[in-house]
Amino acid sequence: MEMTELDRKLQAQLLAGRRVEGDRLVLADAVLVAALDGSRPLTAGERSALQASPLTARRLRSLADARRARAAPRGWRGSAGMLRAADSGAGPGLLATDDGAWRLHFVDGRVILQLDAQSALAATLLREAPLLRVRDGAGGTVLEGRLDSDGECEGAWPFADPPAQHFQRHGALFTVEPAGT
Repeated sequence: MEMTELDRKLQAQLLAGRRVEGDRLVLADAVLVAALDGSRPLTAGERSALQASPLTARRLRSLADARRARAAPRGWRGSAGMLRAADSGAGPGLLATDDGAWRLHFVDGRVILQLDAQSALAATLLREAPLLRVRDGAGGTVLEGRLDSDGECEGAWPFADPPAQHFQRHGALFTVEPAGT
Protein backbone atom coordinates (compact mmCIF):
# COMPACT_ATOMS: atom_id res chain seq x y z
CA MET A 1 0.00 0.00 0.00
CA GLU A 2 1.39 3.41 -1.00
CA MET A 3 1.65 6.22 1.50
CA THR A 4 -0.47 9.29 0.86
CA GLU A 5 0.86 12.82 1.30
CA LEU A 6 -0.98 13.03 4.63
CA ASP A 7 0.59 9.74 5.78
CA ARG A 8 4.06 11.08 4.90
CA LYS A 9 3.44 14.33 6.79
CA LEU A 10 2.14 12.50 9.86
CA GLN A 11 5.09 10.12 9.81
CA ALA A 12 7.52 13.06 9.53
CA GLN A 13 5.86 14.85 12.46
CA LEU A 14 5.92 11.74 14.62
CA LEU A 15 9.54 11.04 13.78
CA ALA A 16 10.68 14.63 14.34
CA GLY A 17 8.70 14.99 17.56
CA ARG A 18 10.05 11.99 19.42
CA ARG A 19 13.17 12.09 21.62
CA VAL A 20 15.85 9.42 21.65
CA GLU A 21 18.40 9.18 24.46
CA GLY A 22 21.91 9.89 23.14
CA ASP A 23 20.61 11.10 19.77
CA ARG A 24 23.04 13.11 17.67
CA LEU A 25 23.32 14.39 14.12
CA VAL A 26 24.17 11.32 12.07
CA LEU A 27 24.32 12.94 8.62
CA ALA A 28 26.31 15.98 7.56
CA ASP A 29 24.50 19.08 6.32
CA ALA A 30 26.12 18.61 2.90
CA VAL A 31 24.50 15.16 2.57
CA LEU A 32 21.10 16.51 3.65
CA VAL A 33 21.30 19.52 1.30
CA ALA A 34 22.30 17.27 -1.62
CA ALA A 35 19.27 15.07 -0.88
CA LEU A 36 17.02 18.13 -0.75
CA ASP A 37 18.18 19.53 -4.08
CA GLY A 38 18.10 16.10 -5.74
CA SER A 39 21.76 16.08 -6.69
CA ARG A 40 22.43 12.96 -4.58
CA PRO A 41 19.75 10.65 -3.21
CA LEU A 42 20.20 9.15 0.23
CA THR A 43 21.51 5.61 0.34
CA ALA A 44 19.53 2.93 2.16
CA GLY A 45 21.87 3.23 5.13
CA GLU A 46 21.51 7.01 5.23
CA ARG A 47 17.71 6.71 5.07
CA SER A 48 17.78 4.26 7.97
CA ALA A 49 20.05 6.56 9.95
CA LEU A 50 17.73 9.49 9.26
CA GLN A 51 14.69 7.50 10.40
CA ALA A 52 16.49 6.43 13.59
CA SER A 53 17.58 9.97 14.52
CA PRO A 54 14.83 12.49 15.29
CA LEU A 55 17.50 15.17 15.76
CA THR A 56 18.77 14.60 12.21
CA ALA A 57 15.18 14.59 10.91
CA ARG A 58 14.58 17.96 12.60
CA ARG A 59 17.81 19.29 11.04
CA LEU A 60 16.62 18.11 7.61
CA ARG A 61 13.34 19.94 8.14
CA SER A 62 15.18 23.08 9.25
CA LEU A 63 17.36 22.99 6.12
CA ALA A 64 14.27 22.45 3.94
CA ASP A 65 12.46 25.38 5.59
CA ALA A 66 15.49 27.64 5.09
CA ARG A 67 15.72 26.58 1.46
CA ARG A 68 12.04 27.42 0.90
CA ALA A 69 12.49 30.81 2.58
CA ARG A 70 15.44 31.63 0.29
CA ALA A 71 13.38 30.63 -2.75
CA ALA A 72 10.52 32.95 -1.79
CA PRO A 73 10.64 36.24 -3.64
CA ARG A 74 11.77 39.10 -1.45
CA GLY A 75 9.88 42.33 -1.54
CA TRP A 76 6.80 40.95 -3.31
CA ARG A 77 4.96 43.94 -4.75
CA GLY A 78 2.02 42.21 -6.37
CA SER A 79 0.79 39.77 -8.98
CA ALA A 80 -1.21 40.55 -12.11
CA GLY A 81 -3.71 38.54 -14.11
CA MET A 82 -6.26 38.95 -16.85
CA LEU A 83 -9.65 37.74 -17.97
CA ARG A 84 -8.74 35.27 -20.71
CA ALA A 85 -12.00 33.63 -21.75
CA ALA A 86 -14.43 35.13 -24.22
CA ASP A 87 -17.60 36.41 -22.60
CA SER A 88 -20.09 33.56 -22.75
CA GLY A 89 -22.48 35.32 -20.40
CA ALA A 90 -21.86 32.68 -17.73
CA GLY A 91 -19.20 34.70 -15.87
CA PRO A 92 -15.56 33.86 -15.38
CA GLY A 93 -15.94 31.50 -12.39
CA LEU A 94 -12.17 31.58 -11.89
CA LEU A 95 -9.33 33.97 -12.73
CA ALA A 96 -5.65 33.31 -12.04
CA THR A 97 -2.59 35.54 -11.86
CA ASP A 98 0.12 35.15 -14.47
CA ASP A 99 2.60 33.93 -11.83
CA GLY A 100 0.14 31.23 -10.70
CA ALA A 101 0.23 32.38 -7.08
CA TRP A 102 -3.40 33.55 -6.84
CA ARG A 103 -6.88 32.54 -7.97
CA LEU A 104 -10.07 34.58 -7.83
CA HIS A 105 -13.32 32.63 -7.53
CA PHE A 106 -16.79 34.11 -7.94
CA VAL A 107 -19.58 32.24 -6.15
CA ASP A 108 -23.11 33.44 -5.35
CA GLY A 109 -22.33 37.16 -5.24
CA ARG A 110 -19.05 36.61 -3.41
CA VAL A 111 -15.43 36.96 -4.48
CA ILE A 112 -12.80 34.65 -2.98
CA LEU A 113 -9.06 35.25 -3.24
CA GLN A 114 -7.08 32.03 -2.87
CA LEU A 115 -3.32 31.70 -2.46
CA ASP A 116 -1.81 28.62 -4.12
CA ALA A 117 -0.25 26.62 -1.27
CA GLN A 118 2.60 25.53 -3.57
CA SER A 119 3.50 29.11 -4.45
CA ALA A 120 6.86 30.46 -3.33
CA LEU A 121 4.88 33.26 -1.65
CA ALA A 122 2.73 30.97 0.48
CA ALA A 123 4.88 30.45 3.58
CA THR A 124 5.81 34.12 3.92
CA LEU A 125 2.33 35.52 3.28
CA LEU A 126 0.58 33.04 5.56
CA ARG A 127 3.08 33.76 8.35
CA GLU A 128 3.09 37.56 7.98
CA ALA A 129 -0.63 37.90 7.10
CA PRO A 130 -0.37 41.29 5.37
CA LEU A 131 -3.43 43.26 4.38
CA LEU A 132 -4.07 42.44 0.71
CA ARG A 133 -6.02 44.25 -1.98
CA VAL A 134 -7.40 43.02 -5.29
CA ARG A 135 -7.84 45.78 -7.87
CA ASP A 136 -9.48 45.76 -11.27
CA GLY A 137 -7.81 47.22 -14.38
CA ALA A 138 -9.15 50.70 -13.56
CA GLY A 139 -7.76 50.62 -10.01
CA GLY A 140 -11.09 49.90 -8.29
CA THR A 141 -10.94 47.75 -5.17
CA VAL A 142 -12.54 44.35 -5.73
CA LEU A 143 -11.57 42.88 -2.36
CA GLU A 144 -9.46 43.85 0.63
CA GLY A 145 -8.55 41.75 3.64
CA ARG A 146 -6.16 39.28 5.22
CA LEU A 147 -5.73 35.62 4.35
CA ASP A 148 -7.21 33.11 6.76
CA SER A 149 -5.27 30.01 7.81
CA ASP A 150 -6.39 28.25 4.61
CA GLY A 151 -4.85 30.98 2.45
CA GLU A 152 -8.17 32.54 1.45
CA CYS A 153 -9.84 35.92 1.79
CA GLU A 154 -13.51 36.41 0.97
CA GLY A 155 -15.96 39.25 0.58
CA ALA A 156 -19.11 40.39 -1.17
CA TRP A 157 -18.83 41.26 -4.88
CA PRO A 158 -18.74 45.09 -4.65
CA PHE A 159 -19.99 46.12 -8.10
CA ALA A 160 -23.39 46.23 -9.78
CA ASP A 161 -22.18 44.46 -12.95
CA PRO A 162 -21.40 40.76 -12.76
CA PRO A 163 -17.68 39.89 -12.63
CA ALA A 164 -17.19 39.09 -16.34
CA GLN A 165 -18.81 42.32 -17.50
CA HIS A 166 -17.03 44.38 -14.87
CA PHE A 167 -13.58 43.06 -15.76
CA GLN A 168 -14.26 43.45 -19.50
CA ARG A 169 -15.20 47.10 -18.95
CA HIS A 170 -12.07 47.74 -16.91
CA GLY A 171 -9.37 46.37 -19.19
CA ALA A 172 -9.85 42.66 -18.40
CA LEU A 173 -7.02 43.02 -15.86
CA PHE A 174 -6.66 42.59 -12.12
CA THR A 175 -3.85 42.75 -9.56
CA VAL A 176 -3.29 41.28 -6.11
CA GLU A 177 -1.02 43.46 -4.01
CA PRO A 178 -0.15 44.40 -0.46
CA ALA A 179 -2.71 47.04 0.59
CA GLY A 180 0.03 49.48 1.60
CA THR A 181 1.18 50.04 -2.00
